[in-house]
Amino acid sequence: MAVSIIVPVYNAEKTLERCLLSIQSQTYDDIEVVIVDDGSDDESRNIAEKFVSRDNRFTLIEKQNTGVSGTRNIGIMNSSGEYIQFVDSDDYLPINSTKALVAAAENYDADMVISDFYRVYERSVVVMGSIPKFEGAMSCSEFASEMMKAPSNFYYGVMWNKLYRRDMVVKKNISCVTELKWCEDFMFNIEYLSYSKRIAVIHTPVYYYVKRPGSLVSTESGLSSVIKTKKYIFSHYRDLFDKLELYDDHKFMIRKFYIEFARDKAVKTRERKTRKKKVGVERSFAKTGEKLSAEKTSLKREAILKK
Repeated sequence: MAVSIIVPVYNAEKTLERCLLSIQSQTYDDIEVVIVDDGSDDESRNIAEKFVSRDNRFTLIEKQNTGVSGTRNIGIMNSSGEYIQFVDSDDYLPINSTKALVAAAENYDADMVISDFYRVYERSVVVMGSIPKFEGAMSCSEFASEMMKAPSNFYYGVMWNKLYRRDMVVKKNISCVTELKWCEDFMFNIEYLSYSKRIAVIHTPVYYYVKRPGSLVSTESGLSSVIKTKKYIFSHYRDLFDKLELYDDHKFMIRKFYIEFARDKAVKTRERKTRKKKVGVERSFAKTGEKLSAEKTSLKREAILKK
């Protein structure tokens, strides 16, 4: 089953080669890689063109700078696979990422697959996730009941630890909201879930999220912007639970979303001002530097063998 891997790019010359190498080296071969350059003014385009010239699974689309939402939407419009996977240009994939996601989608007949991921911060790598005591398929209502416990968790909000059915995205006209400066990925997920029936949950980490200033998900939004965006998102968040007939029985927990998200945002703002570096650890790895080095070596070796 073909997978369209969409990679939005903006001034990513320092990380793009690593990202594309990790995609090229996937053990799952039936992929098309749609690179969308959002008006970069560095060497990103040249790096992408090298992959396009050497691997016919890669295509490059260039556009004027509009932001990550519009860039992802262009990628969706130019995709043709049965499934869609998203990768940000400053991050990268474990070698079996796409294979694990597709296997879960097929085994569980799932509309969406969600998985744990690696969080990389300096020389620290930890596994991040949620729903720790369950692996398999659950209904959308069951999944939403888990999500309401930790709505501000990256696990639920981001797009890159998930696999989506392209036909559902296209038929239901689901896209990233270009008017939002942040949380556009969470809005995409809320809308997608509103049409989903079965969600597959797996714990194989499928993504290396590199936490650093300037990432696509990093923002510098002011308080007024946070409040305005929060109100907009919450109305759609509540609509999902109304549709699933869960709101009346879980009003307090669902409304907690507003407070949790605002508090999470405030903490991030304070951390930027005081330059504190805090890393949440769920599962630590010994000899982290050696692990990352070995991963990079493996990716390059696999890419050479495939040429």
